[in-house]
Amino acid sequence: MFKLDLKRFIRDIPDFPQKGIVFRDITPLLRNQEAFKEAIDRMCELVFDREFDLVVAPEARGFILGAAMAYKLGKGFVPVRKPGKLPYKTVYEEYQLEYGTEQLHIHEDAIEKGQKVLIVDDVLATGGTAEALIRLVKKLGGEVVSLAFLVELSYLEPRKRLEGYDVKTLIVY
Repeated sequence: MFKLDLKRFIRDIPDFPQKGIVFRDITPLLRNQEAFKEAIDRMCELVFDREFDLVVAPEARGFILGAAMAYKLGKGFVPVRKPGKLPYKTVYEEYQLEYGTEQLHIHEDAIEKGQKVLIVDDVLATGGTAEALIRLVKKLGGEVVSLAFLVELSYLEPRKRLEGYDVKTLIVY
């Protein structure tokens, strides 16, 4: 059924956003309609057996994948944004990137107590963003049932930070 080698559609950008980092650019995959469709279909397959109410995803590329998956799976979508981007009252978490510190914000009423959540993002690198997303979901009373990523940078050992969670990835480096 699935036929594409999706790794072919990921472009390596050396020394971006800073020297020593190899950025895995998914825009060629997004640009190709067959690759994008197959990536979404395959990511949905990764979580077909999980029961959840909402897909939570961070900007920017997480929005693209998360919203598409939420639509395909018939679930609600919750955007998580950088500071100052959401119009209503928010709660936030700080986290470390492999190249700095950032904050993630979510509307304080985005998740109801007890709702089950799938977290979606484009790349699982250090696990810092995923940890912050988990903390946000828990802060609002939600339960993270799974995390799904298009790409995992296994050489950074991100799963160590996510022990105890169901982590699914499509492409592993």
